[in-house]
This record gives sequence, C-alpha cells and structure tokens, in this order.
Amino acid sequence: MSNYIPTTEEQQAQMLKEIGLKRIDELFESIPEKVRLNRKLNLPEKMSEPELAEHMYELAASNKNLDEYDCFLGAGAYDHYIPAVIEHITGRSEFYTAYTPYQPEISQGTLQAIFEYQTMICGLTGMDVSNASMYDGATALAEAAAMSCKVTGRKEILVPCAVHPEYKEVLKTYARFNGSVVVETEYKNGVTDIDALKSKISANTAAIIIQNPNFFGSIENLESFAELAHGNGALLIAYVDPVSLGILKAPGEAGADIVVGEGQSLGNPVSFGGPYLGFLAAKEKFMRKMPGRIVGQTVDKTGKRGFVLTMQAREQHIRREKATSNICSNQALNALAATVYLTVMGKKGLKEVAQLCVKKAHYAYKKLIETGKFKTVFTAPFFKEFLVKSEIPIQDLNKKLLDYKIIGGYPIEKNYPELKNCWLLAVTEKRSRKDIDRLASIAAELSSVGSGRLK
Repeated sequence: MSNYIPTTEEQQAQMLKEIGLKRIDELFESIPEKVRLNRKLNLPEKMSEPELAEHMYELAASNKNLDEYDCFLGAGAYDHYIPAVIEHITGRSEFYTAYTPYQPEISQGTLQAIFEYQTMICGLTGMDVSNASMYDGATALAEAAAMSCKVTGRKEILVPCAVHPEYKEVLKTYARFNGSVVVETEYKNGVTDIDALKSKISANTAAIIIQNPNFFGSIENLESFAELAHGNGALLIAYVDPVSLGILKAPGEAGADIVVGEGQSLGNPVSFGGPYLGFLAAKEKFMRKMPGRIVGQTVDKTGKRGFVLTMQAREQHIRREKATSNICSNQALNALAATVYLTVMGKKGLKEVAQLCVKKAHYAYKKLIETGKFKTVFTAPFFKEFLVKSEIPIQDLNKKLLDYKIIGGYPIEKNYPELKNCWLLAVTEKRSRKDIDRLASIAAELSSVGSGRLK
C-alpha cells in the first residue's frame, strides 16, 4: 500500500501567502455561491495511518485470491506461474516510472526493452515485424482487422463464432465507426466450420480471423484457413495463445499474415482483468499499415549500438488523417514483464510449460468424465481449456466450489445458449495432480447433491 502525506497547515498558509490570499475559500470566489456544496462530504471520519492500513487489509482479505484458491477459470485470463525475477525487474524505478519515450534519443533503456520485446514476439509468432504492443488482446484483434481493410481496400471481416465473444464485441465497436462489416460464421464440433466460411467469403472480404486455440480451447487448422483466405485475395489474422506456441507451429509458418494475442500469460498477473498487453506482429510488407509504433536498432556516430523509433504512425506524431490508428500508447511495463518471462524461460522452458498445460488439462478432462457426472461436449483436440457438460447449472456449482477454495470454470451458456450447463475449464502448469483430483471429487459430489440443495 502506497502512503500519501498531505500538506501541513503551515505549508498551506505559506502557499496562500505566496499567491496573496488569506483563506483557501478565496481560491473559489469565482464559483457562484448557489452551486457550492457548503457542507462536509459524506465520508467516514479520518483514520490514523495504522488504522487505515488495517482497514485496507481487511477489505483486501474479503477478495477471493489465487494464492489461497485453486483456479480453473480461464476464458482469456490465465493463472500461470510468474517467476520472482519479473517483479524484481519491473519494480525498478527506471522502468515503472517511464511512461513513453517522447524523447527517444535519451530513452535508450526503454527503447532497448521494447526492441527486445518486439524481437521475441517475432520469433514466437514467425512474423517479420512487431509493434510496441497494444492495450490488450481485444484491441490488438480489432486493430488487426482495421489494418487488413487498409491493406486490401476491402471492408468485410469474417469472424467465427468460436472467437472469444468479448473480443468480437470490441471488433464490432471498431467496425461500427470505421465503416467495415463483421460477418459471423458457425462452428462444428468445437472448431470453425470451414464450409460455412467458404459460403460467406466474398470479393469484399478483407480478412478471416481465426483464434487458435479458440474460445472453446480447441485447436484449429490454420493452414486450411490461410489457403481459403489467400485464394480469395483476403488476409488471415491469427489470434493465438503465446504459451501454446511453445509446442504448436508458429502461425507465420502456417500462412498467417497478421498475428495477434493477449500477452497476460507471459509473466503478468490476472489482476482483476488488467492491465494487460496485446501483441501484434505482421509480414514486413504490411509494416507501414501497422498501428502504434516500432522501435528499430541502429548505431550512433561512434559505432555503438543504439535504438530509435523507426515507425511513429500515430496521430500524436503525424497529421491525424495520415495516422494508421489513434491508439495512443503501448503497455511498456507489461511488455517488459513478458520480455523478462520469455528470457528466463527460454525455448525449452516455454515448451515445458506448454506441455504441462496439455498433459494436466487432458488429465483433468479424463478425471471429470470418469466421475460419470460430466459428459463430453466436443471431440476436437484441445490445449489447456476444454468443455464438459454438467448435470447441474454451472453458476450453482461454481458458487458452492468457492466454499472449498476452488474457483471453477466459465459458464459458457451465457454466451452460447445452445451449450446449456457446459463448463469451460482451464488447467495451467500451476495445478497439481492433487488439485485436479480434488476438483473432480468435489465437483462430482456436489453434482450428486443436486442443484436444488446447492443454493
């Protein structure tokens, strides 16, 4: 908890004297008397610093937290292990107080950190160039869609129902104001129905968006969608889980033109939903249509390695009508956390994390099915998330699991009414065999009790 020390009465008197006033009220004389509050604010009585600290800790203790609870909730935010070195680096004042490199020539440390981040994202995705990060995965996806319209001169975006529903909402909001059209297509057995896409692709299609793994956790065949898109003069935008790239083929190798995703899994905490970072990478030929900015490597006049803002196609830097986007910042501190994470994990470490996610997720799926209280929904291959069908309402089950310090999965019925009582569970490398066995046992027991007695 950060402490705040207000000005003393002596300091206030000194400031008033400096500006030639006697009372603080004189600062507000230009405000008509009738619109002033003229009473004390409806706030609790002041507390001493020890009392306030105790009060804040009590409030914090009322939250369910991932240190005390086993988390099986994913749907876009994931409870991965965060190495201790990340907080050590991101907690250095040189980084956490540096907002944005408006004077890049004297911000070499910040620029280098961003350059290293871009390099790692390119290596991870198989793309040629990466920007300095977006607000989050949802805005990265929407920016990629807008970018595809600029590249192709077309206005239609094809997006499967299997893409994260909240990301689709952001995409539609962007489309509403930039003149593009979002067309949704169906899924089949937990993956995108390619025949449905073929029936809707047209000469006005700028891009096909494929999430891999998709919102159901299922693994998509990117190559087939890349072939479909390119055969019709469109681009393929791949939205990917960066951890999955430890074992899955890089989307660039599978034919993707633009790759985006949410970088929270790379060393950033869940933190009640943010702040996160969105990554965006593309083929080199699309570089000048990318949103945000790009840091490049060069040498100074003495031949030493240095860094510059190579691309600054933002409305803060150039005329608004020439800007690629009005997205105005990068998530530098979150991107730094991702950079440190990828550095300390390395290729081998990231692969091990991905393999653990796969193995533990499949073990959890097997244990739940074996209880006889949960049923298979889709048979498509999955990474770290999967769906099972429950005998009782998911909201009731999740509520009761909290009594056992378990945060249950996502009730997917709220977005997909046809998937009634279906449970989207995420299993990361943090979940032990004991955690998974305990979830299966307790969930089965609660299911046996029945929804009528769970409330």
